[in-house]
Amino acid sequence: MSEGAPPASADPVISLSGVTVRREGVPVLQGVDWRVRAGERWVVLGPNGSGKTTLLQVASARLWPTAGIVEILGARLGRVDVRTLRPRVALVSGSVTRQLRADAPARDVVASGRYGALETWWNRYTDDDWEKADALLARGGVSEIGDRAFGVISEGERQQVLLARALMSDPEILMLDEPFAGLDLGARERLLVQLARLAADPASPPIVLVTHHCEEIPPGFTHGGLVSNGTVVASGPLRDVVTSAHVSSCFGVQVSVGHTDGRWWSRAT
Repeated sequence: MSEGAPPASADPVISLSGVTVRREGVPVLQGVDWRVRAGERWVVLGPNGSGKTTLLQVASARLWPTAGIVEILGARLGRVDVRTLRPRVALVSGSVTRQLRADAPARDVVASGRYGALETWWNRYTDDDWEKADALLARGGVSEIGDRAFGVISEGERQQVLLARALMSDPEILMLDEPFAGLDLGARERLLVQLARLAADPASPPIVLVTHHCEEIPPGFTHGGLVSNGTVVASGPLRDVVTSAHVSSCFGVQVSVGHTDGRWWSRAT
């Protein structure tokens, strides 16, 4: 756990108790218990189809569970207007990408995150808003693409734009669903640097990152969860969870997992 992480007694910002999600009668999540607290930076690992994306959708108030209790930022699903709750939880995912207009300028895509909108003409934006959008693009090293269409920029640039868009609203929780998918080596490393900076900043909100690969765990992350067959099979401090034994069991293949110079790695044995 990082020095800025809160004590274990701190109230969770995300609390899932006995959460189950069924689709067409088939359980996608089963009896999940999970807590995320202020200051924590989580990575969630698991094989394809294990339920990781569904877990994020529930924890970001984008999907209702079939059973169980979900509390987000002190509000319980079913007792809160999710239209007021969802903007407080930023979600970077492929589902967001597919909703955005391909010919929208990248700068507009970032600014629209101020209100969680898909188009800037839905709301009014101040000069400060546009300056913040430009600053977030610059922070991601992509200030030169502000006027380019979102649909024609590279995959790496697109992920930087989506991260900037998520940060535009100063969210209270930041969730990223497989942001490294499809990125080349350079784009992956640039995004890792950005996420490491966020993780190291005490002013950053709690972060939850879903990925398939140990190599994509940013430095500074504090906690880990392993998901397999719709259940959280291990969760807690990162070094206790991301071990050779736990990861091998979760993915069903024997691997060796290590941590060198602040970065994680894994290889088959």
